[in-house]
Amino acid sequence: MPTVDAPPREAILKDLLEKVQVKYKAYDATLESFTQLKELLHELCNDMNEMLEEKQEVPTRLEYRDRGKFDAEVKIADDILIFSMHSDVFLFDRKHLAWNTPYLRKEPAAAYCGMINIYNFLSDSFKYNRTDDLGYLIGRIFINKDKRFFVEGKRQSNFNYHTFGEKSMDKEAITAIIETAILYSIEFDLLVPPYDINKEATVGQMNTKIENARLQTGKRVGFGFHSDDIW
Repeated sequence: MPTVDAPPREAILKDLLEKVQVKYKAYDATLESFTQLKELLHELCNDMNEMLEEKQEVPTRLEYRDRGKFDAEVKIADDILIFSMHSDVFLFDRKHLAWNTPYLRKEPAAAYCGMINIYNFLSDSFKYNRTDDLGYLIGRIFINKDKRFFVEGKRQSNFNYHTFGEKSMDKEAITAIIETAILYSIEFDLLVPPYDINKEATVGQMNTKIENARLQTGKRVGFGFHSDDIW
């Protein structure tokens, strides 16, 4: 068999000892944070329900659901928030502004991060199985090997990329992220779609009740939606 030169093997060994280990640590830190996030999300729902029972006139509850290792959801009236951890670890592209922080200039390996996405859907989309309805990504949490993190978006100004390296993912930070996401989903209203989108429907669509699949429902449907409008 042909022999493999030492330099490639040394390069493989170097990557296994350095890059791969960094990725494993980032994954473990993200999973640990996500597990804590689910616990705090459940706890917040219980606390809010106790407060609602004392004050509400119309029955309203927050409903928590653990969807498995990488997903959790909370139903808030007409909305559902889904927190979803990606199983892979990512590296920021070279144009990402996070590279301008002193933290990453000093320690480039810290740019490997796990990612938790936060999506906002209408609860009726799931209730009535409207598979073509739209949901929106309202935030992304990036966590590295040392549990340093930031949240992508403007509204969560205390946790944006400028502070990457300064803050660790802890109970206080997770709670603030959850509360901000819930508040945003409540304030982010469903708007009437443009008339021309819905002006025609066939008899067959009415008879078979598939109009919901054809007429997509989603917050601000037909209007621009940008990440800068979120946090």
